Amino acid sequence: MAPSISVIIPTWCEESLVASSVRDGLALGDEVIVADGGSTDETAAAARAAGARVVIAPRGRGPQLHAGACDARGDVLLFLHADAKLPAAARGAIVEALADEAVIGGNFYLRFVPASFAARLFTWANDVRRRRLRIYYGDSAIFVRRSTYESLGGFRTMPIFEDYELVRRLERAGRTAYVRSITVEASARRFEQAPIRTLVIWTVLQFLYSAIGVSPHRLARFYTTTRPTVAPSSSSSCGRGAG
Repeated sequence: MAPSISVIIPTWCEESLVASSVRDGLALGDEVIVADGGSTDETAAAARAAGARVVIAPRGRGPQLHAGACDARGDVLLFLHADAKLPAAARGAIVEALADEAVIGGNFYLRFVPASFAARLFTWANDVRRRRLRIYYGDSAIFVRRSTYESLGGFRTMPIFEDYELVRRLERAGRTAYVRSITVEASARRFEQAPIRTLVIWTVLQFLYSAIGVSPHRLARFYTTTRPTVAPSSSSSCGRGAG
């Protein structure tokens, strides 16, 4: 029997696009959980109206994603950014990848849109890093067996690199699948203004974090981002979601 899939979408003031994100998520999984960071607009209401279950969490992508994972009921967790587009065919690709019991999770080929020099540069860079260095981030639609996620302790509360920190543990824990036959599209809005500068800064920060061990809390001061700041959170552990 195919595994059930929970799609988890973190949001912060995404009223204009959350309904579309939820509908796309319902084509991918058996349930959609919107983990909202206390949006001041109608994001939560729009998500519920579109068919999602909404979880309110401390603001910050790590705590929000973890809260959604703790509430999930599926055998597989698929973490999907609100502004990302992943086709319904990805569900079959996930099931196929996880049919191999040695595979514990994975991600998809990431393309930034709209097409531009910056988008092509970051698309190429992310593909090379994934294939050569096994480095990837949350915008590439990470999926993981629920049992593996729980055994690893889930996302941790960090101002940056919360996704890569989980990926590092995931890659050490077992084999992952890079699904290049399915493309997830993500917005290039974060780096359109200064793509080379952004790529260099992010590469340096990643090196300082992963190779030298500099705290992400210190590194966050050197990187301007549109992502929400992290609120204090308790332990990362969680058990099964609500039945």
